[in-house]
Amino acid sequence: MSNLIARFVKDESGATAIEYGLIAALIALAIMVGATALGSALNAKFQNISETLNNAGK
Repeated sequence: MSNLIARFVKDESGATAIEYGLIAALIALAIMVGATALGSALNAKFQNISETLNNAGK
């Protein structure tokens, strides 16, 4: 029984899986934040172009 407990305490595969999960979550969060910022910047740029083109036709 003590051998089983000792092996369980030394087993770090579960901790490694959790670490990989946390890394994947942080990468996904960084991608979402970056995509949101890029989308906002593109939206502002296209609105500026649209306003410029609308004002040029007047």
